[in-house]
Amino acid sequence: MRQNVGESDRILRGVLGVWLVAVAVSALRVGRRTTAALTGLAGLGLLQNAATGFCGGNRLFGIDTTRSDEVADDEETV
Repeated sequence: MRQNVGESDRILRGVLGVWLVAVAVSALRVGRRTTAALTGLAGLGLLQNAATGFCGGNRLFGIDTTRSDEVADDEETV
């Protein structure tokens, strides 16, 4: 699988993933099992995207955020 998630996108997904997992744990502690399951799955999905640098949704829609990071880096060095 070719990476299609850029560096800044990976950081954002990682932060949101950790936050969603924390919300899931909190929801589970107060007995909101459906909320816990949904937020937990979403958080784990985002953490998987951040760890691997690949997003199936991005591939499905033809989005590649790695190119925008490369362009920004090239412009800074000029």
